[in-house]
Amino acid sequence: MPDGRLLEVGRIVRAHGLRGQLVVDLWSPRRERLAAGSRLSTPQGSLVVRDAHPHGTLFLVSFEGIERREDAESWRGVVLSAPETGSHDEATIWIDDLFGAAVYDQDGRHRGAVVSVEANPASDLLVLDDGTLVPLHFVTRVAAHERVDVDVPEGIFP
Repeated sequence: MPDGRLLEVGRIVRAHGLRGQLVVDLWSPRRERLAAGSRLSTPQGSLVVRDAHPHGTLFLVSFEGIERREDAESWRGVVLSAPETGSHDEATIWIDDLFGAAVYDQDGRHRGAVVSVEANPASDLLVLDDGTLVPLHFVTRVAAHERVDVDVPEGIFP
């Protein structure tokens, strides 16, 4: 359900070439975020996509108003955000919905609260208030900002 909030959808990695193109790491599975005319928000202001195409696992993107490499260099590392559209299936886990939620294991025992989510190549990790790390792929249900149910193997919790 869209509520006007912005979701982080990617990051500008570096400048590419002499004409202001940028290499973008798109975190969203929705490639239309980089369609011509799409507007992305950043801490430095809005950017409008002029053109984008795949570049290995990343994207080469041209934005309106960024015409030279010198202009592009100042955007390195900037996070890109876009409005939540609400068009996702029920199995989608929104990272924002995990923060502050109470975590319960498969036996119904309270195990702590989610304080952050740590990126990890195998599976992102829920970081609980006691420092416990729980791989995100063990999450079975999320009630936004309230409760996260997990089904974990023995040994995850102390």
